[in-house]
Amino acid sequence: MIAMNDQMLQHLARQVGIALTRHGLMLVSAESCTGGWLGQTITSVAGSSAWYERGFITYATISKHEMLGVSAVTLQQHGAVSEQTAREMAEGSITRSHAQVAIAITGIAGPEGGTVEKPVGMVCFAWALKDGLARNETQHFSGDREAVRRQSVAVALQGVIDLLHDAVTVIT
Repeated sequence: MIAMNDQMLQHLARQVGIALTRHGLMLVSAESCTGGWLGQTITSVAGSSAWYERGFITYATISKHEMLGVSAVTLQQHGAVSEQTAREMAEGSITRSHAQVAIAITGIAGPEGGTVEKPVGMVCFAWALKDGLARNETQHFSGDREAVRRQSVAVALQGVIDLLHDAVTVIT
């Protein structure tokens, strides 16, 4: 992936805002390893309050369960870093907000905390629409902690654009 700088991230955030505004939709975010970086990038765009409803920072496993309703069974069977958890984070954030579109990020930014099964740089994403259309994926990023987090924000934003494009394709 191309190294992302703040200007590139803001450009992606503006594109997300344009797409959401075009469809009259609001976005909610649920972040773990990015610790609010996605929300900060979005809110650095003037006028983002028209399309960004709220963000949840659920860094600890218990907060994913308490704030977003990620099931204890999912957390026990798949762990806090899994596509299943990301999907439940996205679903829970829509349920607990007034938004129609959600993005969830959970991963291992490093430099420690990785395992053979879940190495540093592994990040799981989920995107969801209130009507049920959803996507999830796992990426493996390289670089230091900041690079992993920055790349995660970029993938999250691009994923919102892609989800909205897919939703319009399905509708038409």
